[in-house]
Amino acid sequence: MLAVKTVAQQEPVAPAHLIIRDMDYSDADYVALVEVSNACYPEYPGTIDEWKHEDAHRPAHLKYRRWLAEVDGTVVAYGNYDQFEAMYNPRLFHISVGVDPAWQQRGIGAAFYTTIVEALNEFDPLRIRARAREDYQASLRFLQQRGFVEDVREWESRLEVAAFDPTPYQGHEARVVASGIRIATLAELIATDPDHRQKLYELDADLTNDVPHPEPTTGFSYETFEHFYFKGPNLMPEGVFVALDGERYAGLSALWKSQGDPRELYTGLTGVRREYRRRGIALALKLRAIEFARQLDVAVIKTWNESNNRPMLSINEALGFVKQPAWVSFVKTLKDI
Repeated sequence: MLAVKTVAQQEPVAPAHLIIRDMDYSDADYVALVEVSNACYPEYPGTIDEWKHEDAHRPAHLKYRRWLAEVDGTVVAYGNYDQFEAMYNPRLFHISVGVDPAWQQRGIGAAFYTTIVEALNEFDPLRIRARAREDYQASLRFLQQRGFVEDVREWESRLEVAAFDPTPYQGHEARVVASGIRIATLAELIATDPDHRQKLYELDADLTNDVPHPEPTTGFSYETFEHFYFKGPNLMPEGVFVALDGERYAGLSALWKSQGDPRELYTGLTGVRREYRRRGIALALKLRAIEFARQLDVAVIKTWNESNNRPMLSINEALGFVKQPAWVSFVKTLKDI
């Protein structure tokens, strides 16, 4: 069985009228879920459409369950366990708990944690994972008190687009093009390359395998890629930039909309296949992405990089991205294989 460490002597007892129930995925539940999530993470606002899309297209083999917590009929928290296809192990689970700031420090998170880990017992898990931002001190303590150990840090960096000075990089893309590489937007490839989806899937999969992960990578299906890339609510084909060597897709940098805050864009995957590295291609792709954001009059671009991914961190630092508090990945090992 999965043991739950007792920390009641350190934390308040949950409200007597607290009810933790399975989410019913009604519109009302999604409204409540998004309100709580946005209150917890106001710098990363989400929308109902985004949450619904993710829930509707989760691969069937991934175990998943979400609950909401109510006090006197008001939703005050949410929690879930999940599995990620790109780091899949049938006995590995990722958990998340979010408590409305107005209801924090009242024992609700502890009650939610107990609910989640007890529900996981039937799967005999080997490990459970969670994440918290390094400046969310209460969240860090919450995990550490329950036996979670930090193993990976991921830097968030932000670029103030209006402050970016392109002058030092004039001529850079022209030099990359002169070396035999051209850069096209996904919008252009949709119009000209009938195989663009399969090629982009293969490129994305290759690059993802080279990104540092806290668990062994297991890849993801074409169906998953298609749902979350081409059918996702935040795709901007004009903001996805692909480096091509003839017909071969060699590199990628993608910007995604933020429905919750149109003044921001999120950087998805940026990378170059190994045989094309050290030729300035990644920098050229990032420069195109920044210029696209400038044309849209976007205020901020946000990106994330694993702390040991020095090549990409160096590019972002040179471009003027400023590090924010890191996101910390924690793991709790329950059984040794």
